[in-house]
Amino acid sequence: MKKMIDSRRIVQNALKIKTVVPGFNIPYLPMMEPVVRALADTGTCGLIMVARLEWTKFKSGSLEDICSEYRRLKDERYTRLHLDHVPVIDEDNLEVEYQEIISRAIDLGYDSVMVDASRLPLIENIRCTEKIKGLARKSGVAVEGELGAVMGHETGPLPPYEELFASGKGFTDVKEAETFVRETGVDWLSVAAGNIHGAITAAKRSQTKVEAKLDVERIGEISRVVKIPLVLHGGTGIKNEYIRESVRRGIAKINIATAIRQPYEKAVSVSVAHAQEEVYKTVLKIIRDELEIAGSAKLLGLS
Repeated sequence: MKKMIDSRRIVQNALKIKTVVPGFNIPYLPMMEPVVRALADTGTCGLIMVARLEWTKFKSGSLEDICSEYRRLKDERYTRLHLDHVPVIDEDNLEVEYQEIISRAIDLGYDSVMVDASRLPLIENIRCTEKIKGLARKSGVAVEGELGAVMGHETGPLPPYEELFASGKGFTDVKEAETFVRETGVDWLSVAAGNIHGAITAAKRSQTKVEAKLDVERIGEISRVVKIPLVLHGGTGIKNEYIRESVRRGIAKINIATAIRQPYEKAVSVSVAHAQEEVYKTVLKIIRDELEIAGSAKLLGLS
């Protein structure tokens, strides 16, 4: 029987062959079924993901609820389960029991986890990420860290996007990235290079997300020095040409949330089934037309 390839190897393989593994966030439990179905129907490898904010500010339920639903629906020819953003300091500037949450996820069998200490100074970010790498080592679970400020989840107003991009505010520093990866031994690095998260506050979450750009030169420089897969958060709303070029330069995982959440929220008033079909159609479009990765599972060694 063929041994199941783990998330670490999947994303490493994506980096080698210059493709990308999409991670789809699940803020509402019924969204998981159409995402898994779309991945299977297109023969595409993808991560089913939940972030802490999706059970504190949305309705994914809990870490355990997502895991239980995933076990019911999973298709391991195409899917793996990832714990997305668990912040050390959250979007409301509150301290989070991040070690306890991530330990629970590891015990539950999540295939990979993310600790986000990016709101802390570099030395503290390294320290917190090292702790999680230590927790995950025995189980072999892949660990993602973040360096730089991927904005958008904050409750306050942001400066105009063009002003943000021109200033490079919060962009991941190349030398700091080299130090961070060397000191932590992290498996994947989430970078900031013009990408932003979609708004999560109730008043703004339905707004159209700004069309973002990427500093692809910076992404390439970071990739050259760290030599591990890079992750692009806030994948919704970025022009396709920037995404494709960033994949050529080292992005091996891309997170997608707003693009599938908003169609679900708009359609759910009709019925859950209708909302699920909207998610399914959206994921198909992302896989086939935007990322152009249909059939990636075979290329990545899954099926």
